[in-house]
Amino acid sequence: MSSLPSFMIWNGRPPETGGTLHSSSRIIPDFRSWRVWSPSDAIAGMLRTLGLSRSGSASEAHDRHSRQRPAQLAATAALLPCQPPPAAGGEGGGGGGGTPQPLYSLALQSPPEVVLTLASFAVTKLAYVRVTKAFRELYMRESGIDVRFRLTFAASGVQARAVIDGLPADIVALALPLDLDKIVQAGIIYPDWRQRYPCNAIVCETTVAFVVRQGNPKNIRTWDDLTRPDVEVVLANPKTAGVARWIFLALWGAKMKQGHAASLDYVTKVFENVVVQPRDAREASDVFYKQKVGDVLLTYENEVILTNEVYGDKALPYLVPSYNIRIECPLALVDKVVESRGPEVQKAATTFCRFLFTAAAQSEFAKLGFRINPRTCKEVATQQTGLPPAQLWQVDKELGGWAKAQEQFFDAGAILDHIQSDVGKLRVKKQQAAAAAGRR
Repeated sequence: MSSLPSFMIWNGRPPETGGTLHSSSRIIPDFRSWRVWSPSDAIAGMLRTLGLSRSGSASEAHDRHSRQRPAQLAATAALLPCQPPPAAGGEGGGGGGGTPQPLYSLALQSPPEVVLTLASFAVTKLAYVRVTKAFRELYMRESGIDVRFRLTFAASGVQARAVIDGLPADIVALALPLDLDKIVQAGIIYPDWRQRYPCNAIVCETTVAFVVRQGNPKNIRTWDDLTRPDVEVVLANPKTAGVARWIFLALWGAKMKQGHAASLDYVTKVFENVVVQPRDAREASDVFYKQKVGDVLLTYENEVILTNEVYGDKALPYLVPSYNIRIECPLALVDKVVESRGPEVQKAATTFCRFLFTAAAQSEFAKLGFRINPRTCKEVATQQTGLPPAQLWQVDKELGGWAKAQEQFFDAGAILDHIQSDVGKLRVKKQQAAAAAGRR
């Protein structure tokens, strides 16, 4: 615990009249307008008022003071207000400069503190609120350091761009490995980020679910049902949302064993039935649940589970096609940011990333509907129940990884653009035909 300063220099008057505090080590240009105030004088007066001082010889008083000083300071500090009294005007003014710390903050020091910024995508919000709280309590017990978190959530691609453009995130947990690779290409994350944590640094997993209306009136059961002319599909925009890119690949994968032409024809027919493409998974849920647009919503399985908890008795049924994609959500330290902030931050951030793969953290993801991979945490995976069984395939194994998938499907002029263009032309023709029929 640091000792009380021997004196402080106040602008115009001691603190009880609201003067402005300046450090005793600061050079003061015109000392004539300043007064020197000793907090020991004020404390002595307050102790006398409280009956804590006693009469006696100077030496006895000094001995008593030495023995009683810690307890007296604590008792006095507890009675002081949390903020200094407001300025009363007069010589030197007040209110414009810095305000003094109350004496209790000098007597009772707070524990060391580290602040970490974590950038993630929308549907992980509640999970990271919970796991950061659990980590903060654990790290305080083990190290005595209070780790606070700033959490920011947006579409995965938006977060990646923000970090590249200067967002000082210490940790990123995004929807696509590709988004982390973009930050690597900018020189902000080291290329070995996959090797630092279990399962190539995949901290949570999920798959694609179909959300349908109560009673499933359109009897939507399989991937093929999405192409029926009477089915309206809600799907986020693959140009802006990581979830929609995963879903696009899931649609492609539903027919990929039949060849490229079969997949292309199938996905094109599904997009002909897409009636709206919101920016991300959370907006897509709002459109389907709140605005009641569409017959089926394609989204993350964990997003359905969380949304249904929020809606309670207005929850909607969902199903998971048995042959489906393994959606893998990666995590990484933002190396250049963390290294610039010193060893305490680096240690806390690294420890937090490791914590995310422990049973304590993985159980929080499981409670919110994420699928726990046994290779990540066997203890939690074996206990997880209630999720529909599914055979999950991986982008790395079936499509050659995300870099290749991005180039083949999502770059400018790639397959997605051709599908969207063809669907747009087809809709224009249908509108023109309908208008012509109406004029007859």
